[in-house]
Amino acid sequence: MKRRAADLAYDAIEALISTLQLKPGSPVVEAELVELTQLGRTPVREALLRMVSIGLIDQQPRRGLLVSHIDLADHLDVIQTRRALERLIAACSARRATAAQRQAIVRCAEKMVKAAARGHLEDYMRSDHELDEVNHHASQNHSAVKCVVPLVVQCRRFWYAYQHEGEIAEGARHHMELAQGIATGDEKAAMHGADALMDYLERFARRVIEN
Repeated sequence: MKRRAADLAYDAIEALISTLQLKPGSPVVEAELVELTQLGRTPVREALLRMVSIGLIDQQPRRGLLVSHIDLADHLDVIQTRRALERLIAACSARRATAAQRQAIVRCAEKMVKAAARGHLEDYMRSDHELDEVNHHASQNHSAVKCVVPLVVQCRRFWYAYQHEGEIAEGARHHMELAQGIATGDEKAAMHGADALMDYLERFARRVIEN
């Protein structure tokens, strides 16, 4: 199915924000994003409005659009909220995923493990994103996915900002635990994997906040 230009623009701009190529507090220049994405002013504008609605971009009087700041104090609440949604999505995926989706989820986790062993952060994060996408489709729970995606982006951006505090081998191990729970159709194991992953992200966040 062909994706809408606005969705493509959203993905491209989200990647710039989550990887800190568009830094927190920096101005968002619509014309520059139109040129960068080559998708036209209307889809870029629609994507930016979506980002304002979920808090990735702030709209300020007289200053225009700015990339939102990373709020350390708020981030633990982000993880707590994401935990409830990730448990639900994991259980749904374990119950509803097709055989092909179960295999794909495990393959993504395997790529994460290999990237972590090489210490290759970009490959790790790319495979993480792929795993999220397969998991979200497999869950067939559009309401939960719609709610969790902005939180995933916030966590990804937090990771890029403070990656020196992280340990990607541990992260890959927990993603594999989640993937195997889904692949075997074991809802409890899948939810346990989601919990372990959120525990890991919470420990990471607390190290950042305490330092």
